[in-house]
Amino acid sequence: MESPCGEDVHMSVIRLPMLPGPEKIPWKAKVNGKEISKHIESNAILLDVLRDQVGTLGVKRGCDMGTCGCCSVLVNGKPKLSCLVLAQEVESKEITTVEGLSDGHHLHPIQEMFSEYGGSQCGFCTPGFLVVISSLLEENPTPNELEIKNAIEGNLCRCTGYQQIVDSVKAASELLVSGNKIENTTTPKSNPNPGFEN
Repeated sequence: MESPCGEDVHMSVIRLPMLPGPEKIPWKAKVNGKEISKHIESNAILLDVLRDQVGTLGVKRGCDMGTCGCCSVLVNGKPKLSCLVLAQEVESKEITTVEGLSDGHHLHPIQEMFSEYGGSQCGFCTPGFLVVISSLLEENPTPNELEIKNAIEGNLCRCTGYQQIVDSVKAASELLVSGNKIENTTTPKSNPNPGFEN
């Protein structure tokens, strides 16, 4: 090879040994009330396992850095960012995604109120908000506005300006505390996760 100055240049090539790929390991967890058993890569993050192997496509990939909250799920009832959690860390635990909030085809009150109050606009961030808020309402059925804002501070929304989300949480809280049920006007739909059955 000739350099720009016209001199011969000899380059050494050092080959690096190929690193082995991650090994496959057995993984079990209870996802949305269903026992799941898969073989996953040992370094797989929970987000990828839930989306690609379990089929819970409501878990969204946003920033991959834990700053947007789109990938939020509940692990044993507590919100976690699935893009920052190794699947191995939640082995044998109970995981709830947005698909697991409803009771069959009856929506959770926060899902209903998001629809009523415009808490969801483009919808991309919505699953993360819904699971985080469901955890808040489970722990504290009557949160004040500051408690609501503190609970959702790790979730980013670029559409709503957040007021509709706060209003949705207040309305869902009132509904839960009253004990009233929303009249069911929906009918069961087809499987939301086609092709991912065990």
